[in-house]
Amino acid sequence: MGPGYMPLALGLVLAALGLATVAKAYVAPDPEPGEAPRGGASGSGTSDAGVSDAVVPDADGPDADALDPRPLAGIQWRPTAAVFAAVTFFALTVDGLGLLPATFGTGLLAALARPGTKPLRALVIAAGLTAGSWIIFVVLLQLRLALFGDWLGG
Repeated sequence: MGPGYMPLALGLVLAALGLATVAKAYVAPDPEPGEAPRGGASGSGTSDAGVSDAVVPDADGPDADALDPRPLAGIQWRPTAAVFAAVTFFALTVDGLGLLPATFGTGLLAALARPGTKPLRALVIAAGLTAGSWIIFVVLLQLRLALFGDWLGG
């Protein structure tokens, strides 16, 4: 085993989990009319993201098999944009800011993915993510990472 063994194994496991998630999304049956959607509460009418889960009244009508003309209508844009912004922020700032500020900023941006997240909760999420990253990578794995980068005089 060489130095690339663990990243390769982890990458393969994550790829397999991703493929399994995608396969399950295509194989899992849709909820029956009147049945609670997967992962939602019965009778709420909206999901956690505020998108209506209402059943289309005439789902068995003549156009039941017609494709939705809006192919991107089911995408929840706020979480998608927030996670993309968080990953991009980390990639662009980890060298200049250092591990701790870049991770903290990433945690704040990722906390915006969930609508209704209060500022205190976002700060706690970011602080927890930052502390966890420091403990795992610097303390336990003893990696020599710049905690504060050149942009901050570190």
